[in-house]
Amino acid sequence: MKNVNFVSLTLGFASLMTACKPGIIAQKNNTAVSTEKLLETRYKMLLDYPVDSMSMPRSMNLKTNEIRKVPSKDWTSGFFAGNLWQLYRLTGDSRYKEQAQKWTPFSKKESVNSNSHDVGFKVFCSFGEALKVENKKEYEAVIIKGAETLCTRFNPKVGSIRSWDFNKEIWDYPVIIDNMMNLELLFEASKISGNPKYRDVAIKHANTTLKNQFRDDNSCYHVIDYNPTTGAVRKKTTLQGYNDDSVWARGQAWAVYGFTMSYRYTKDSAYLNQAEGTAHFFMAHKNLPEDGIPYWDLKDPGIPNSPRDVSAAMVMASALYELYTYTQNQSYLAFADKLMASVQSDKYILSTAINAPFLLDHSTGNWPKHDEIDEPIIYADYYFLEALLRKRS
Repeated sequence: MKNVNFVSLTLGFASLMTACKPGIIAQKNNTAVSTEKLLETRYKMLLDYPVDSMSMPRSMNLKTNEIRKVPSKDWTSGFFAGNLWQLYRLTGDSRYKEQAQKWTPFSKKESVNSNSHDVGFKVFCSFGEALKVENKKEYEAVIIKGAETLCTRFNPKVGSIRSWDFNKEIWDYPVIIDNMMNLELLFEASKISGNPKYRDVAIKHANTTLKNQFRDDNSCYHVIDYNPTTGAVRKKTTLQGYNDDSVWARGQAWAVYGFTMSYRYTKDSAYLNQAEGTAHFFMAHKNLPEDGIPYWDLKDPGIPNSPRDVSAAMVMASALYELYTYTQNQSYLAFADKLMASVQSDKYILSTAINAPFLLDHSTGNWPKHDEIDEPIIYADYYFLEALLRKRS
C-alpha cells in the first residue's frame, strides 16, 4: 500500500465544510427553490408505484418516459425496497414501511440463486435494510441463506468469489471490483449466525482484491481475470470503463466503500489504508468537475462533454461519511458534504413534473454498451438516502 499525504487535501477542502441539511436552497432562474420540497414530492412518488414482483424499477429513459422494470434476478432488484426502508427511517412516515414490507419479499428467492455473484446487492439491500427496522428472524434467515449461496461461488485456489459466468471465451475466472460490495452480506451473516465461515470467505476475497486489483496510484481495475486452477492473474481489464487503463468512476467508489466497510468488520488497517488511498486519488483527480459529480470515466477523452455519473458520487459520499468516522479526516467529511450539496439542487433532483419512482437524474449505467446514459438509476437513490442517514447520525 502506497503512503498518502492527506494534509493538502484537508486544507484544500476546508472551505467546503458547509452542512448538507434538508431545506438547502437551490437557485433556478434566480428563483429560490426549496430542495426539501422538491425531495418530499419525489419521495411520495415512490409510494404511488404499483407493487409488482416483475416490475422492480431500475432506471428511466427520459426521452421516451419509459421506466425500465426488472425481475428479482436483476442485480438492481433489491434497491427499491431498500429505498423505501431508508425513507421510513428518514421520515418516520409509516407508509414507506408498509410499502417496503410489500416489496421486500420479492427478493427472497435470490437468496438461493447461485447463478449470480450479486446476492449481496439483491438480498442485503432489501432484507438487510428491513432488519435495521424490524428485528425479525425471518429476515436473518434470508441473509444467512444468501451468504451460504454466495459462498458456493468462492474458489479457494483463487481466493475470490467468481463474478460473471458469461463471456467464457474471454475470461476464465473474472472478479470485478463491484464484488467488494457483496461482502457485507457475508460479514453480517457471520455476525447473525455465529458461523465464521462467511466472514472468512469475505476476508479472503478482500485480501485477494487488495493484492491484485489496484494500480500504483491507488486507482483500481474493473476486472481481474484469474486462472481458476492455479490462482494466477491472467489479465487486468474492464467491461464498463473506457478502456483497460481508464478510471471508471463508479468502480473507484465501489473500492472506497467496500474497503471502508471491510475495515468496519475486521479493523484490518490495510483495508483502511486502501480506502484512504483510493479516496485521495478520486478527490484529487484533475478531471473531477468543480461540483464533484464525476464524469462516468475520469479518463474519457470526451471530457468535458462526457456524461456524469451521480450514482458514483453517491456511493462515494456514503463511503466517505463512514471513512470519516474511523479517521476524523476533515477532507472526507468536506468532500462528502460537497457531493451531497451538489445533488440537492434542481440540477440533479429529478423534475417533479416527471411521475416516476426515482429521486436523482444524471447517472450513467453502462457507457460502453450505450445503456442507461444520463438517466435516473435506482442505486443512485439508494446510496443518496444512505448518505443522508449517515450524515444525520
